[in-house]
Amino acid sequence: MKKYLSCLSIGFILIVSSAFTIKVAPPDEGMYPLSEIKKLDLKKAGLKIDQSEIYNPNGISLIDALVQISGCTGSFVSNDGLIITNHHCAFSAVQLASTPEKNYLENGFVARTRGQEIEAKGLTVRITDSYEDVSDKILNATSGATDPAERIRIIKAKSAELEREAETKDNSIKAQVSEMFIGKSYVLFKYKTIKDIRLVYIPHRGIGEFGGETDNWVWPRHTGDFSFVRAYVAKDGSPASYSKDNVPYKPKRFLKVNPAGVNENDFAFILGYPGRTFRHRPAQYLEYQEKFLLPYTADLYTYENQAMTETGAKSTELELKQATRIKRNANTLKNYSGKLKGMRSIGLVDEKRKEDEELHKFINGNANLKAKYGSLMGDIDHLYSDIFSDAQRDLWLSQIYNSTNLLSVANIIATFKKQVNAAPDKESYYQSNKERFQQAVKSAYETFVFDTDKRIFKRMMLDGFKLPKNQQVNAVSKLIIPDADIEICGDQAAARILTTKLIDPKFTAQLLNSSSQQLLAYEEPITVFVVQLNEQIAQLDPIKQKREGTLNKLMGDYVAVKELYKKKDFIPDANSTLRLTYGYIRGYSPVDATYYKPFTGIKGIIEKGASGDPDFSYPSIIRDLFNKKDFGQFKQAQMNDVPVALLYNMDTTGGNSGSPIMNAYGELIGVNYDRAFSATINDFAWNESYSRSIGVDIRYVLWVAQKVDKADFILKELGVKVN
Repeated sequence: MKKYLSCLSIGFILIVSSAFTIKVAPPDEGMYPLSEIKKLDLKKAGLKIDQSEIYNPNGISLIDALVQISGCTGSFVSNDGLIITNHHCAFSAVQLASTPEKNYLENGFVARTRGQEIEAKGLTVRITDSYEDVSDKILNATSGATDPAERIRIIKAKSAELEREAETKDNSIKAQVSEMFIGKSYVLFKYKTIKDIRLVYIPHRGIGEFGGETDNWVWPRHTGDFSFVRAYVAKDGSPASYSKDNVPYKPKRFLKVNPAGVNENDFAFILGYPGRTFRHRPAQYLEYQEKFLLPYTADLYTYENQAMTETGAKSTELELKQATRIKRNANTLKNYSGKLKGMRSIGLVDEKRKEDEELHKFINGNANLKAKYGSLMGDIDHLYSDIFSDAQRDLWLSQIYNSTNLLSVANIIATFKKQVNAAPDKESYYQSNKERFQQAVKSAYETFVFDTDKRIFKRMMLDGFKLPKNQQVNAVSKLIIPDADIEICGDQAAARILTTKLIDPKFTAQLLNSSSQQLLAYEEPITVFVVQLNEQIAQLDPIKQKREGTLNKLMGDYVAVKELYKKKDFIPDANSTLRLTYGYIRGYSPVDATYYKPFTGIKGIIEKGASGDPDFSYPSIIRDLFNKKDFGQFKQAQMNDVPVALLYNMDTTGGNSGSPIMNAYGELIGVNYDRAFSATINDFAWNESYSRSIGVDIRYVLWVAQKVDKADFILKELGVKVN
């Protein structure tokens, strides 16, 4: 991978050791971009290979085994394109491949030959090819902009221009500009995309999702959260859509699996694509999260999941249709609940507010800084006051199309109608673009269940009716019946808007395969409602653009002056670009007089299964094997058991799901999938005392493959001796 990025200096913070730690501790907030890896002293921390083995800008290294898959991370583990990631990262593809007759989601899937591997619909793989610092190019373009909205427009336009230039020079890559520090630094990443991904080995749901939502974000954990998929390309090695003629992709590098695993306090590191963190934001940002976004979303998703669970109970088909959405919602709402609890328990908003007050004093104590940044903290406070003033309406509008499939379909139709109507040659535009809209509609119908839509739409209407007077949604206000009970208004609104021909996917398919005249002539209450919503969204957009532009400039200044105050350069917040984090296999004490060990075993699966809770059901063969102590080569002697999950103090967040956990020799010893409940606030703050991440131990992966599913072919491809 070629290197172009100018580097930031890094400050280290050593953490005091405890009775359960070792002397060398990792720095906090350690999601390091590729540019920073060479500045780390990983040898001192415990790395046993040359640091260039992890990342070599002039050659092949472990970085080249990493992939981004379905919003998660994965890694190549064989020369034939085999990828290991999490069970939950392949969940939607397994759902789409499942039927009531072949329920792979429930029973698992094992392709014992290449010919048995099946298409993983919706999954693609991205590989980071190279990157370049383009901060100067983008910021120079904004130098003359005084209007905040214009600043954002210029940044977006310049980013798109740089992306187009890169793709023109090399049509095999997809270019993307990523903001590293808001308003301050930008990097152009170049990615290779593999389109043909196939399911190879998915464990039984009672293994891959053991513990369900009961155990989600919890330690001790016993989930076998792993899956194997394979990447395919055309015979000439170029990316190609699914075809029986494609061949397995040959990666530049793949990871070696170490079936011996690791021990407590062993050094380890993770490479991956962490999603988003927000550690360099002011107190008001966290206040917005705590007061508005987190509680509203968690409450809404709780209701949505209840509705989907009840409608899904009517048949396996309806259950399968909604399984992925239920899982995603449940994961988010528990994460948000954990964040709320964590923020409140440590008083994070007050802590940040005190820090910002000290920053304000620091600015005012220096004449030069006061001249440049004197109004900074006041400007930030004023901006967030504006954001708070319509936060409820903003959140409602952000969820309305995600909440209801029929509204999503109607919005796609309305968008297409608007574009066709604006085109000089309407029929030509319709014919040229209908396939794109057909695909969008098809995706919306994949999880459509009318009874669910009706219940959730009514809930959204009731929420809309209750919005403050200064935050009314016009389209919703028109559905209020004077002097009528609010529940009756909700029922009437659902009956009026959702009585539509769009309930039938065949009607929609015909509409999008006819003519521009028929499309433009189509109108129902649901499309009128959507147009009214979109008109108000369009009216509010300039206000949002101005706020976004103002925030962009303020946050650039905020980070710059805070680095001066802290006397160190910060590590950029995670933004779905490649990062490294390192640390140790380590337990912790979440509450007084309690210490959690860093490994769980099969014994814990049996114990939890005895509760009778359906979340803890598992294939009976696991109990039989455990009773016979049939652990094979994967037993940890001290436990007299197979390690199932492991705990470590590395810095991870969403997007790190599926990230490879590697030992001091760069060998795969686990797959990251979660954080402990106390660590859900990692997005806002990290601390060695409570930030712990969770992964599935490679020994359990191999044990399940060999002993439970008789999938010796997986072990052989991984280079693990089959005993």
